[in-house]
Amino acid sequence: MNQAKPSLFARVFRSAAVIEPFEMKAVLLSMAYFLFLFGSYSIVKPVRDAMGTVYGMSHIQELFTGTFIASFLFAPLYSGIASRMRLSIFLPWVYGFVAASILLFFGLFHMGNDRWTAAAFFVWVSTFNILIISVFWTFMADLFSRTQAKRLFGFVAAGGTIGGIVGPAIATLLVKSVGNNGLMLISAGGFIVTAWLVTLLAKEKEVMLRAGVEAQKTSLNHRLAGNPFDGFRLLLKSPYLLMLALFLLLMTWISTVVYIQLGDLITKAFTDRNARTQAYAMIDLAVNSIAVFLQLFGTGRLISRFGVTTGLLVNPVIMVVAFVAVAFSPVLLVLGGIQIVRRVAEYAVAKPTREMLFTVVDQESKYKAKNVIDTVVYRFGDLSSSWLSVWILPYGVTGLAIFGAIVSVIWFPVAYALGRRYENVRGGDLVGAASTSTSAVH
Repeated sequence: MNQAKPSLFARVFRSAAVIEPFEMKAVLLSMAYFLFLFGSYSIVKPVRDAMGTVYGMSHIQELFTGTFIASFLFAPLYSGIASRMRLSIFLPWVYGFVAASILLFFGLFHMGNDRWTAAAFFVWVSTFNILIISVFWTFMADLFSRTQAKRLFGFVAAGGTIGGIVGPAIATLLVKSVGNNGLMLISAGGFIVTAWLVTLLAKEKEVMLRAGVEAQKTSLNHRLAGNPFDGFRLLLKSPYLLMLALFLLLMTWISTVVYIQLGDLITKAFTDRNARTQAYAMIDLAVNSIAVFLQLFGTGRLISRFGVTTGLLVNPVIMVVAFVAVAFSPVLLVLGGIQIVRRVAEYAVAKPTREMLFTVVDQESKYKAKNVIDTVVYRFGDLSSSWLSVWILPYGVTGLAIFGAIVSVIWFPVAYALGRRYENVRGGDLVGAASTSTSAVH
């Protein structure tokens, strides 16, 4: 009996990322999940950035310090809860909690918008934004196999990029009519939808597991054993995970240096808070509009042809050239353009490639050590580079650009070594596998 001819929609999707029929539902749900997740965050992100300017860009290092402390405290709490709830319940709960917290701040801002409330909002959004994206990519690495990740992660990432287009577009169009508080309500609603999509994808993972098709052979119907500090323990015992942490630390130094430079120039260019929010949103819109095409039609093919190592090396090379350009022309137009190029390369290539590295890591390390890397290490990078930037700031944007170029040069060999280590892992092997004493509890 002849099979039904695939629809045009299915043929386009399959040709873009070589998606197998049994993967289609999981891929579409993953894209929708990331779309609502990143779209909801992108709506509230320019509000956060504007609140940072309310507190004062000259004191931004204090906000990064607060964010690091909050991340350091929240990481063991996250790990502890993951050890006491079934993953199928825990994962959607994360996004429901974020929605509730945004509604809480909506109430606080409704009562008054003082400098300290703005600081608290900046710190909290900067704490949960890394966590929610880390949870997403952890789930992806726990859903798709290593070979699937090379084909699909770029395509799945496009869902987040589309959300990153919709979110800033909503913020840009509506901020003057509904204000920052109205954007917060829209964002909270989006996170509630995200939690629902997670439950659907968790069910689809179980369907794939029962069918015996290619995918990660792990279940979400259990909790992870151990204690709240397992993430730190697993990180420190694995050279592979430590190298991943160093890669992320250097990448964070670069992004923070650019963020501080850009914030300083935007603060000088715009006095109105809503205008600053709109400027950040327009940059986000440009980044995501370009990145989505690369993710849909380029990332999977690039990684499949040239390998993970090449994907990791793209950003260090770009940033060396970019910082040299800033050093010679430290103006808002140049820096804004470089921010767009850097983030396009990060979202379209570097980020999906880095997340592929976790497909060869055991499930406990995915949910615990990865969270420490993505939150504590990331925010330590923010903290340390923000204070370094303050010390260098007397030398102007040019001094920051020279510092960024030096970090990018150091970043290059780390990226190369990490990529080679991943590619040398034999099929079916795991890196940094947890001991039997901390195995999953069913």
